[in-house]
Amino acid sequence: MKSLFQKKAKTIIGLDIGTKFVKAISLDMSGKQCKVLAFACEPITGTAFAEREIKDFDAISKALKKVQIAMKSQGKECAIAVAGSSVISKVVYMEPDQSDFELETQIELEADSLIPYPLDEVYLDFQEIAPSKTHVGKVEVLLSAAHRDLIDGRITLVREAPFEPVIVDIESNVLADTFLAFGLNRKNEAGVCINLGASMMQVCVTEQGRVIYSKEHGFGVNSFINDLAMLNNLETQDVESQLASNTAPDSWFSDTLPSFVSSVQQQIQRALQMYVATTHKQMPAAFHLSGGGANLPNIAESLSKDMGMDVSVFNPFEQMTFDSKVNQEKLLGVAPQLTIATGLATRSQQAWQK
Repeated sequence: MKSLFQKKAKTIIGLDIGTKFVKAISLDMSGKQCKVLAFACEPITGTAFAEREIKDFDAISKALKKVQIAMKSQGKECAIAVAGSSVISKVVYMEPDQSDFELETQIELEADSLIPYPLDEVYLDFQEIAPSKTHVGKVEVLLSAAHRDLIDGRITLVREAPFEPVIVDIESNVLADTFLAFGLNRKNEAGVCINLGASMMQVCVTEQGRVIYSKEHGFGVNSFINDLAMLNNLETQDVESQLASNTAPDSWFSDTLPSFVSSVQQQIQRALQMYVATTHKQMPAAFHLSGGGANLPNIAESLSKDMGMDVSVFNPFEQMTFDSKVNQEKLLGVAPQLTIATGLATRSQQAWQK
């Protein structure tokens, strides 16, 4: 993997629009060590999404405007990402030494058989990765596609904030790149990062500096929130507010959290078994946990004990420095939640066009 740290690198904001929070971060990577310039993490009130599809544009718009105020000094250009069932990311195998036009033509033919939508309803992109180790005489090409409605809706919202999206990526790709760039696993064995968000759990496995497995699962912290709302006769919004402000009763964590952690354990075990069955690799002995779910009290310790694995909370800022205006305590309190936003902010170190 090429170094992300370059001189005179263009800085853009990494903007992660989740189903419960809008997260943003700006990084200076022009020196030998990465520096956090600014960040924001604003809750989205109510239920703004259904299956990753936007249902309440106003609620997201309000959160975006608060984030824009916090990040105003960092400019407007940003990178965003999408995820969900209408997003596809797949490695395909192509003939080497093709021109861009030839490769694009072949990709469109390949995409027509892989994508369950008419091609005029999706945005397509591709990137040649490396010569294939499993398909002799072929090169691996990463094919990415997303439904136009999914991307266009987010771009419209982001521009109203106002931000200017210059890059649109796929969350699973960003998660992998963040883990490769800022994870501390530097050995050849597989490194596993599990991003536990509000409505989705993403599993990413890397080996020798490359992604070897990535998959999304429809499970997240919303399950815990819904249980709390039902057991305590509250609206989910009230539960989310108390969790976000750290005013939730201790009984929520002593009585209800263990049941949710048990569900997390089962979901992770199933996900890792699927990884083993798909890749024929060994079951990993450890994994890193990121996303909002990683902020729940003692979740990593509980999973480690119950699963007999080394589970640690992923902190992308562990080796970074901080601008004097950054509230380090607040940032580190939500560090795992900013994993994808951090990866998006590094897109400023790579070539892109307006």
